[in-house]
Amino acid sequence: MESIQAIKQRFGIIGNDAGLNRAIEKAMQVAPTDISVLVTGESGVGKESIPKIIHSLSHRKHGKYIAVNCGAIPEGTIDSELFGHEKGAFTGATQTRSGYFEVADNGTIFLDEVGELPLTTQVRLLRVLENGEFIKVGSSKVQKTNVRIVAATNVNMFEAIKKGKFREDLYYRLSTVEIHLPPLRARKEDIHLLFRKFASDFAMKYKMPAIRLDDNATELLKKYRWSGNIRQLRNVAEQISVLEEKRTITFDTLRQYLPNTTGNLPAVVENSKSESDFSSEREILYKVLFDMKSDLNDLKKLTMELMQNGVSQKVKDDNESLIQKIYGDEDSNEIFHEEENESPVKLLSIPSEVTVMPETDKYHFAEDVEEEETLSLHDKELELIKKALERNKGKRKAAAKELGISERTLYRKIKQFDL
Repeated sequence: MESIQAIKQRFGIIGNDAGLNRAIEKAMQVAPTDISVLVTGESGVGKESIPKIIHSLSHRKHGKYIAVNCGAIPEGTIDSELFGHEKGAFTGATQTRSGYFEVADNGTIFLDEVGELPLTTQVRLLRVLENGEFIKVGSSKVQKTNVRIVAATNVNMFEAIKKGKFREDLYYRLSTVEIHLPPLRARKEDIHLLFRKFASDFAMKYKMPAIRLDDNATELLKKYRWSGNIRQLRNVAEQISVLEEKRTITFDTLRQYLPNTTGNLPAVVENSKSESDFSSEREILYKVLFDMKSDLNDLKKLTMELMQNGVSQKVKDDNESLIQKIYGDEDSNEIFHEEENESPVKLLSIPSEVTVMPETDKYHFAEDVEEEETLSLHDKELELIKKALERNKGKRKAAAKELGISERTLYRKIKQFDL
């Protein structure tokens, strides 16, 4: 059996990371068998190298090797691409076509981005894995195939299974052996080696001297996150090789080609939510206060009409309804009740402009009838909070709910007013 180093040279794999070496070692061990393999890892880590190693070291190496990007084929045609179709099976099917599973008989099929397969196609693929059978689109004839399947994905398969986007039975059938390739940021010592290899390749391609990094630029290269992995590193190396006249690349020059170089640093996020919540609660409270002031004025006007015209049952009912709206059912029962030798209307919470004289059943205006009620929001707010706490026997949660504000805001107001 070839050594890991020989395999690296044969397939152009750069790096000495332990995770990378372990992945290559597992690929070499499973290659002689027909076990299904699932290659996992982020996009751009080089997952396509593993199925090539497996195919080249297997007894199928003289058969066909077909790589299929499942995410690049439209959902409506992927079944036809994989399993073939009969003439007239759908619009545009002018002739019979063989699918990849028929063409790659006795060979290997690499299904890249297998997590993107539609659920209907997953059912067909499961049948191929279990008994080697498939049916062309538009046909009823069962065909046999003998292929080795190596799949790859960059999605979290357990999350996809939980969301119903991938069949659990297919996942376990594909991942008899799972080979994971580490991201580039976990292979810090390999990053500079790869960059030098890419710089050398582009120097030959564009017929110019190879670029090199100074010490500070090399440190930046190793510390950068490389979310696009090897594909992103190769892209940066090519850009610098073509665009920079100086062949020695400094820290500042390299930083210009690395997007979001401060992306790994802690960021200060403004906590605007709590402030906006407070503003919204304050506006609601002001609206409640103004509405209550309007209702009190209406109540005062109605009470004066009662004093002038006498108390009819209908007017009394209207008055009681208005007071219930302002104070609630419990307080309305205190405001309106009849007692022996007393007027049917007893105003307990009406402003002091009106005085009831029960002996003669006549109404007299107090001397300060012209005095306007206070318009202080502070006083009204304090009065409302006190009343809500009294009604709910000091229970802040219930009082806050009745006031239409959060318990946190009520607690702050209690401290503010020293209640």
